[in-house]
Amino acid sequence: MSKKIGFYKNLEPYLKCKDYTVSGEEYQVMFNNEFDMLVTVPVPKNLADYYKSSAYISHTDSKKSLFDKVYQTVKNITLKRKLKLINSFNTDSKNILDVGAGTGDFLKVCKNNSWNVFGTEPDAGARNIAARKGIILQEDLSKIANQKFDVITLWHVLEHVENLQEYIPTLNNLLSDTGKLIIAVPNYKSDDAIYYGKFWAAFDVPRHLWHFSQTSISKLFAEVNMNVEKTLPMKFDAYYVSLLSEKYKSGKMKPLAAFFRGFQSNMNAKSTKEYSSLIYVLQKT
Repeated sequence: MSKKIGFYKNLEPYLKCKDYTVSGEEYQVMFNNEFDMLVTVPVPKNLADYYKSSAYISHTDSKKSLFDKVYQTVKNITLKRKLKLINSFNTDSKNILDVGAGTGDFLKVCKNNSWNVFGTEPDAGARNIAARKGIILQEDLSKIANQKFDVITLWHVLEHVENLQEYIPTLNNLLSDTGKLIIAVPNYKSDDAIYYGKFWAAFDVPRHLWHFSQTSISKLFAEVNMNVEKTLPMKFDAYYVSLLSEKYKSGKMKPLAAFFRGFQSNMNAKSTKEYSSLIYVLQKT
């Protein structure tokens, strides 16, 4: 993939979003017509500082607030579904790489089910929590070389990657010829995204640098000769994202309104296929 691809060229205004997690700053979300995706502008130079919050739950195992409890409950359910998905693949060596592994729960489940696990996580605190679970994570992909993996997973990670032009070919190089790449990302064309607009929690600026559509993923990975084999819904995301979005919109907890909106989003997606978040299973062509 050429570095000349203009992710930041010929952008059109889409909407302005606020960082509700850390800074309270506003960011412009711009539309890139070539790839049918949205781009967060500008990218802070000290981006790592925007992850330093107890509210950033993927780096902790917190169960303090209602959001925490909902997140942890849903996580335990989805872990089983993720395991079922990867177990459905025919693999040679059962080597799996989880990129952005957080506190290591997914890899722990994989390890307990006879997978050879490898993972990366840039946050030192999250790596320490994972280590206490027996899961040793590297800081980034540069620490993993000369290996091939049957399965590579990125669960809500690709939207955080700064250098997308280099990262996608790197993933391709780490994947075996018959391997599966699993990408899970929010979908800005979902019903809940359209309904909440600038309050949609999955915009999560500036931590989410990119906001993908189904077309985006297909085009980006076609650049490295990979195609989308299957697209699967993440139905729980509509409820969790709506719960946060209601808080951002009104400043109040509105679980009933959030449940209704999440339900409505999933119902509409039965025909449109535009679920709040989507899992893409990709393979080399």
